[in-house]
Amino acid sequence: MPSPLHLLTHPAREPIRRWVLSAFPRNGGGTIDYDHPIGDPGLFGPDSATWRIHSDFPGMLAGGLAALMLQTLHPLALAGVWDHSNFRDDLLGRLRRTTAFVGGTTYAPHEQAQQLIERVKHIHAQVIGHGEDGRPYAADDPHLLTWVHVTEAHSFLQGYRRFSHITLPAGAADRYYDEVRRIAEALGARDVPASEAEVTAYFRHMRSELIYSERSRVVLDILSRVRLPVPIAGLSRNVFLLAGAALLPEWAERMLQRTPLQRAQARLAARALWSVSPVFRAALKDGIASRACARVSVTSESLQSWA
Repeated sequence: MPSPLHLLTHPAREPIRRWVLSAFPRNGGGTIDYDHPIGDPGLFGPDSATWRIHSDFPGMLAGGLAALMLQTLHPLALAGVWDHSNFRDDLLGRLRRTTAFVGGTTYAPHEQAQQLIERVKHIHAQVIGHGEDGRPYAADDPHLLTWVHVTEAHSFLQGYRRFSHITLPAGAADRYYDEVRRIAEALGARDVPASEAEVTAYFRHMRSELIYSERSRVVLDILSRVRLPVPIAGLSRNVFLLAGAALLPEWAERMLQRTPLQRAQARLAARALWSVSPVFRAALKDGIASRACARVSVTSESLQSWA
């Protein structure tokens, strides 16, 4: 007999599935084959913390938005986006590309994941310029690569903790940071934090380099108006945006000058997203994580536990 949760959530599943696949297409619109070759575990494999954490769509989407907010605080990282990205007209496209890269490097077979990394390295090599203060920047600067990676990994992990309904066991956060640093290092990052304590220390060290500038305000304003259609009545794009803001560290909220009202709204949005996150899991049983599980002959349900 279907469970009460199944009966309550079933009508919403297909709209959610259609929305996710339209907003964030499988393969990122590319040609990744997540089904072959059979047995290929990719860069991490089904026993990894990375496969589990990255399989939670609400946490990953809210985390991705939180990472963008954090990244606006580094003037040189922001300068590269400001000068070389079409974020003003297509911020959703930037989110899609980030989603495609993270999904591909997490779940694609080994060779295709490596190809994604090489493609991004080629793009990074062309992104050079000078910040507002005249300092040179390059997207393949190991220091900037580490900043971008840590903001994303931290935000994804916090999204999983907040929205997955699964308790993160002791040591899992350290496992996750130690695993995903391989991607950053393959892109050229150096001295990448490999544990939760190291990430905390890294952020403490980086704060002297961070600035909330007029450019930061412009990007955040564009982000607040991003076209992020949602599939369920009663949810607005602001639920996802504000739930992302709820993942920010306290020091970042202060730097971003978030008001008490904004913080309260973020907490309410986080509760709303938490309440519907099981519906996303039920609706996305055939996503790329499930396909990768089938490729290595494990059940997708195995990603819902840490046994």
